[in-house]
Amino acid sequence: MKSKINNTFGIDVSCRRYIRLCSTQEAQETVRSLADDDNPLLVVGKGSNLLFTQDFDGTVIHPAMDRWGVCANESRVLLACGSGMEWDSVVELCVRNGWHGIENLSGIPGDIGSAAVQNIGAYGAEIKDVLRSVNVIDLQTRTGEVITIPATDINYGYRYSRFKDEWRGRYLIVSVSLELSTTYVPLTEYGNIRKTLNDRGIESPTAMQMRETILDIRNEKLPDPKVTGNAGSFFMNPVVSREKYLGIKKAFPDVPHYDVADDNVKIPAAWLIERCGWKGRSMGRAAVHERQSLVLVNKGGAAGREILGLCHAIQADVAKRFDISLRPEVIII
Repeated sequence: MKSKINNTFGIDVSCRRYIRLCSTQEAQETVRSLADDDNPLLVVGKGSNLLFTQDFDGTVIHPAMDRWGVCANESRVLLACGSGMEWDSVVELCVRNGWHGIENLSGIPGDIGSAAVQNIGAYGAEIKDVLRSVNVIDLQTRTGEVITIPATDINYGYRYSRFKDEWRGRYLIVSVSLELSTTYVPLTEYGNIRKTLNDRGIESPTAMQMRETILDIRNEKLPDPKVTGNAGSFFMNPVVSREKYLGIKKAFPDVPHYDVADDNVKIPAAWLIERCGWKGRSMGRAAVHERQSLVLVNKGGAAGREILGLCHAIQADVAKRFDISLRPEVIII
């Protein structure tokens, strides 16, 4: 009998076998017992960054390890979390305990294991800024040995890690270690954080005030996946040459941008999508969200291929109008 696969798009998909792991020891024993008939393997957390376009004819492994431990001194905190811990619960835990560095990542859906794969980021912060190592089990050798991979070997970049391409499907992440600070340094100059704080009469926010502000901003513009199926930001912000940016600026003086390096500029994908007229538009049961054009939504009953079709239509229009290729942030299966 096939098993359903969790995913925040609300796509009705199933797999041949589903395994839920609640501890590192259970993960080790399970990996050692895997047989050829279990192939292919797919590790799925909350399914918050996946778009399934078909059933998965293989075994889905769901890490549900949720224990944590901490080692601290006067200035630094080393927090080790089971890969199945919900990311926002980790942020809340840190804020309440005075462990700082991830406040601006409040409200991002998914588990910490998936966050380490994706290198999640928002409002001037990325998980790579605090991640120090990841404990994994090799799904190819299947010895069950726990291996520690330092962050320096993961090659983190913008929404990128080696887990997303060359290591895809190779490792089962069992825990993630973060290094945090006992000193709070607020990052307020991103998005509309400063404006929102000013509107609330807050000049120097506490970590909890920053978290609450970011949660409110996200809830205002992003749909709840429990109500409307989505995977958050679907596309990555493209990085283009300064020459290309200046050419776009001649035609569109209001184009927003962020300097990445001397010769490169990042242009918000949301702006490109809006300029192509896609904000709030639908294609059948798939749509672009009316308040945030980076978010593709399942209006109800959509198949993964419908969402993918909308993705391709948006990419084609952006490429035609701006000569820019939009890349999905979501992993398509």
